[in-house]
Amino acid sequence: MRRLFPVLMFTIAFAGCAVMTVSSHIERNVNFAEYVTYDWGPPDNLPVGDPRLDNNPFFRDYVQGAIEKKLEVKGYVRAVTGEPDLLVHYHASVNQKLDVYDVDYRYGYCYGDCEARVTDYEEGTLVVDVVDRKTSKVVWRGWAQNTMNGVIDNQDRLEKQVDEGVTKMMLLLPAGGNALR
Repeated sequence: MRRLFPVLMFTIAFAGCAVMTVSSHIERNVNFAEYVTYDWGPPDNLPVGDPRLDNNPFFRDYVQGAIEKKLEVKGYVRAVTGEPDLLVHYHASVNQKLDVYDVDYRYGYCYGDCEARVTDYEEGTLVVDVVDRKTSKVVWRGWAQNTMNGVIDNQDRLEKQVDEGVTKMMLLLPAGGNALR
């Protein structure tokens, strides 16, 4: 048991210290000030990959609500009538990951018996696409990745992680035409 304790502490520390990765891609030569309205594009039929989220209608609604709030802050208005300037859709996935850690050994110290450790965890990815409706071209794509251990089964933690990912991601989206008026 004494040998197992350092391994457990390392695994818990690693899972707790995981940092969300967020980034985006902006299409060149696009003037976002020309975009004012948006609406949801057709959803993809791809499963999230985890039945706990695939069968959770609150997850879909929560993600869409979080994205809509941030789009509003950025100066985009959901189209009520007529054709929107932009179509928005998202993809979410959860995958099992395995990582082998022996980093500390390279620095001359280690845990327990100094053997490499394998960590099994769930990684979630949320991708948001913003598409120019006229050209059908993705003009902006944002994504966030983080571990999902202990998150999917806890609605409060899931909502917090969605909020964090969407907030950080949407900071990278250029402001729309309404923000500049």
